This record gives sequence, structure tokens and C-alpha cells, in this order.
Amino acid sequence: MSVREADLGRGHDAVQGDVILNVQSLKKYFPIKKGFLQKTVGYVKAVDDVSFYIREGETFGLVGESGCGKTTLGRCVLRAIEPTEGSTVFKDREGRVSDLNELDNKELRKLRRDIQLIFQDPYSSLNPRMTVQNIVAEPLICNGIAHGDELRSRVRQLIEMVGLNSRHMDRYPHAFSGGQRQRIGIARALATNPRFVVCDEAVSALDVSVQAQILNLLQDLQRQLSLSYLFISHDLGVIQHISDRVGVMYVGRMVETARTEDLFRRPRHPYTEALLSAKPVPDPRRKSERIVLQGEVANPAKPPSGCYFHPRCPYAQEICKLQKPEWRKVGEDHFVACHLADELTLQGAIGS
Repeated sequence: MSVREADLGRGHDAVQGDVILNVQSLKKYFPIKKGFLQKTVGYVKAVDDVSFYIREGETFGLVGESGCGKTTLGRCVLRAIEPTEGSTVFKDREGRVSDLNELDNKELRKLRRDIQLIFQDPYSSLNPRMTVQNIVAEPLICNGIAHGDELRSRVRQLIEMVGLNSRHMDRYPHAFSGGQRQRIGIARALATNPRFVVCDEAVSALDVSVQAQILNLLQDLQRQLSLSYLFISHDLGVIQHISDRVGVMYVGRMVETARTEDLFRRPRHPYTEALLSAKPVPDPRRKSERIVLQGEVANPAKPPSGCYFHPRCPYAQEICKLQKPEWRKVGEDHFVACHLADELTLQGAIGS
């Protein structure tokens, strides 16, 4: 194994397959400033020492409560916002491995073709003054990929690829429904033929029936184009449907990652168990016992000592209050940050 390949696999024992992205100890702290001189008096720990990896052709789902840092993590991975610390090792289309956090703007721009983003809101993410053709063509022009007749042909191909009619290329976004607008956003993201796409709540603003269509489209495109996804969502049903592996975040920290089936059947962290208990059961004859967590979500500006979840955890012990749990392997592709992971038998989601 070369040094560069080792960089992709470091920090995770027995990582199998080709890893396209490996995030290690990533942090993003936002300063809290007060007074006339805007003195820094503290930090909001939006992303606090997060590690995970994504294989080529895989969908890694990221789930957690609102405000846990999912979107901030996704944007740090893209370097849409600058991380405070940590590494984000990425393999480009030529097989070269780079730490995105160490690249200057010129080097990072070259990699933008390989890394793209699908936004949450299909209404505000499209410029209302631009036609569909111009919206989808913009990344092709900016990256010098196509011009003239070749450009129009490529845009037509992308529009049809996402299930829209190429006759509508000269229309403006207001003429389309929410689902159609999201398809336009997907076409724009795929214009540069990326290898890795961050889907930030890509279906949360859509009706349920339209959500299913967009999810199926994303899966079809993944198979056709060999895409890898970081799929961010608060919807456990969506995460279970589309993800190969799942990561669970709580107050800026990753508390558990596992294969989707393993995580939904046998979670190893109490917070994951509580989240899964809230998943609706599609059978009126079966009842699930909802775990209602006591207390409030920890303040990321003043997090508790030890495990951030211990004030709300029904299984917490003294060690949980005093020591930060280590990120460790508890099964194949299964990692958790919990002192009691080997002692607890937790309930998974019914019907998983």
C-alpha cells in the first residue's frame, strides 16, 4: 500500500474497498464575539472531532436532530466553509489523493469538477433570471468543458438524463414544479461529471410522492455514473431507503456509523436507539415503544464534560460524565463512541 492509499484508510481498521473520501478529526468552531472590540469569548463547536469514510459508488447517510451539525459538516467537506482543524482526503478521477484542507484556491478549483452539491431548497437554489439551459450550462462554461453546439448538446443530454423534456430548456424556473426544479438542480450538479456529490436535505422540501421519484432518480444516476453520495437528512425513512452506511451525529460529534441494516436492527449507541424509536411503524397492528429523552439538547457553545449525550442518556454512568468516549470499532464497518457499547443491548427499529 502506498503512502497515499494509506492516507485514505488511516484511522479505520480493516477498511475494505476503494475509499474515495476519508475525513479525520474534522472540526469547525465558530467564534463568539462580544463588546465594542468584538473580543472572542468562546466558540460554538458546530463540528467537533468527526471521522468517517465513504467508498467509491457508496451512499453514506448522515442523520441527526436539527442543529447537530450535519449541513456544516457537509460544507466543511466541500470546503464551502473553511474547517478549523482536521483532514479531508479525497481521491480524484486520475486516482491522485489530496487533503482538500491543505490545497490553495487554485488547486481546489481543479478538483471542483469532481465534487458537487445538490441543495435543499429547489426554489431558492435556482436563479429566477436564468433559463434552464443557462443554469445547467454555467458550470460547463466556468470549467471550460464545452462551448457552442457542444454545450447545447451536453445540456440537452443532462436535462433528459434527469427525466425532463429538452423542449423546456428555454423556460425559467418559475414554470416548473418543486420536483422538476430539483431535477434541474441535479442536472446542474452532474454537469461536470463529478465523482462525489453531497446531497444536503435534497428531498426534504418535496412532497412524499415526489421524494420517492427523486430518490429513485439519484439511485439510477449513481449506478449509471458510478457516483458516491454523502446524503444528509433528518428523515430516517429516507436514510434507510437510500444509504449503504449511516452516520449518526449529536451536538457536532459523530456517535455511531454502521451499515444501514446493522444500524437499524442493532444500534450500539443510546442516542441512535432513541432516534430509531421515533421511526413510524408502517403497520397499525404493531406498536413501538417511543423513547422520550429527558432534558434539552446540549449547547454546542458550552457542551457538557465527557460524553455530550450523558445528561439525557438513560444508561449513563459516572465514567460517561468524566471521560470522552473513544471512537472505536465494535463490528465489521461498525464504529461507535460510547463507553457502554459492549454492555448494552439496545432496541432497533421495528420492521427494519
